[in-house]
Amino acid sequence: MTVEDHAERLDRATATGQAIPQLTSTEPMSLATAYAVQHAGIALREGRGETLAGVKLGFTSKAKAEQMGVSDVIIGSLTDRMRIEDGGTFDVGRGVHPRVEPEVAFRLGPDAGIVAVAPALEIIDSRYRDFEFSLADVVADNTSASAFVLGPWTQLDRLDALAVDLLFDGEVVATGSTADILGDPLRALPAAQRMAAAYGHRLRDGSVLLAGAATAAVALRAGTHVEARVAGLGSVSVHTVEG
Repeated sequence: MTVEDHAERLDRATATGQAIPQLTSTEPMSLATAYAVQHAGIALREGRGETLAGVKLGFTSKAKAEQMGVSDVIIGSLTDRMRIEDGGTFDVGRGVHPRVEPEVAFRLGPDAGIVAVAPALEIIDSRYRDFEFSLADVVADNTSASAFVLGPWTQLDRLDALAVDLLFDGEVVATGSTADILGDPLRALPAAQRMAAAYGHRLRDGSVLLAGAATAAVALRAGTHVEARVAGLGSVSVHTVEG
């Protein structure tokens, strides 16, 4: 199958919420080809009127990277239609395996410098059966990107050891620290710059950088008030619905 064929399969799976077999289940795929598939998928979105809003990093947790047997982060693209306003709603019925992670987000300024930071939620959703994938599969699937929510922007110089809580209906379901994001979320910027240069992503003035998850991802269910609290940064929330 061609790069475009793979991209169209993943695009259909995203649109229909129907899982597909892993791309690598029938043929091997290099990392370079996987990123080409990812870009082809984003091009399909842009063709429907979506615009690029930023980038996200994956495998920024040492434990997750070791679990996947990888030694570097991965990068994916965010579009404007992936963004949900703080306190807004997310339809879990549109996903395949939707899960949520608390994160730290950066707003980039001129020359891709950090101008503000915010608490964030990222909703991930692998389009593959059983939420199982190889490195190439997840890269081709735009690093499982589905949606993101940004809290209030602020200025904060130190981010290396802030407590992070993920809450469902006011009850803590996961805890972590910003230290779980590359040891310090500020390291996400040079990592993103390096990956963007290597794989053709763009870090534009005003764009968003999701630095990575501070806890394990937790499966979403309908009718839940989901909140992330990051000490010193504040909170961000989303309500889940179905249909």
